[in-house]
Amino acid sequence: MPTTDLPDWLPRWCADQLGSTPDGVLLRVHQVSTVLGLRLRDGTDVVVKARPDDGRAASCVAAQARMSERGFPCARPLTPATRVGSLAVHAEEFRPDGEILHGTSPEIAVRCARLFAWLMAELADVTVPPPLPNPPWVRWDHTDGGVWPATDGTTHDQPGGRADGALRASDVDAAERARRRLLAADLPSVLGHADFEAQNLRWVGRQVRTVHDWDSLAWQPEAALVGAASGAFASDGPPVMAPIESSEAFLAAYQDARGRPFGSQEQEVAWAAGLWMAAYNLQEGLGGVASRDAFRAQAAERLRRAGA
Repeated sequence: MPTTDLPDWLPRWCADQLGSTPDGVLLRVHQVSTVLGLRLRDGTDVVVKARPDDGRAASCVAAQARMSERGFPCARPLTPATRVGSLAVHAEEFRPDGEILHGTSPEIAVRCARLFAWLMAELADVTVPPPLPNPPWVRWDHTDGGVWPATDGTTHDQPGGRADGALRASDVDAAERARRRLLAADLPSVLGHADFEAQNLRWVGRQVRTVHDWDSLAWQPEAALVGAASGAFASDGPPVMAPIESSEAFLAAYQDARGRPFGSQEQEVAWAAGLWMAAYNLQEGLGGVASRDAFRAQAAERLRRAGA
C-alpha cells in the first residue's frame, strides 16, 4: 500500500527513532490505537502504534519490553513510548505469523487459561508504575458516578447507554450489582493483561506465537483480571461472552496452572468482573444481538456465583 496518506509526523518520527523512513504500508488498523505495519527504506518491517496519551503508555511499553526480555512470546518494543503532539507513539517488532484460535469450548478455554496463567506469573516479576487510568472496560472502580466510566466527559446511566437501546433496565441492574461486588472486595491490585481475547493471540499449532495488545495492561485484583479473561477469551472480533461452563473451565485451569486455588472472595470477584465487562461492551454498542442474548441468558447465574 502507498505511504502518501500516512500521518505527516510519521516519516520524521521513524527517521529519528528508527533510523529510516517508511517505504510501504503492510497493514493499517484503527481501534483504540492506530496500528501501522511499515516497511522501512532499509528493509526493516516494524509496527508503529499511536494512541491518545492518557499517561498509560510508558508503563505499558516498559512492561512489554520486560516480558520480551524474559522470553515471553510478544513483540519486542523497538522504542520507548514517545510523545508526538497529543499522541503516545512507539514502535515494535512486526510479528505477522500465527493463527487465531476460534471457539468457545471448555477445551479451548483451558488452553487459553494456561497461557494467561503463564502471562500473569511473568508479569508478577515486572515492576513498572501502575498503568492508570485502567482501560474503561475494566474501570469499574471509577469515581465518575453511575455504572459506567465517563470516557468522553459524560456518564452513561440510562438503560440504553450508548448502544441505542441495547441494554434494558434489568441489564444495567445486573451490571450495578456486579460492580458493587467488585468494589466491596478487599484484594490487592496487580499488573495484568485486560484484553485477553482470541483476536489478540496468535498460535502455531498448539504453541502460542504472539500475545498482542500490551496497551491494555491494567492494575486490578488478579481474580478480577482472570474473571474478565474467562468471559472474553473467545472474542475474535466483536465481543463474545463465553458459555458459563467454559468460563468455569478457564477459572479452574488458571488456578491449577498457578498452583493456588482462589478463596471464596476471589471466586466471586472473578464472576463479577466477567459480567461487568460484558455489560460495558454492550452499552458501548459492541457485540451485537448474540452477545446481548448471551448476557441475558447468563446474568442471573453469574450474579449468583458472584454473590451479588
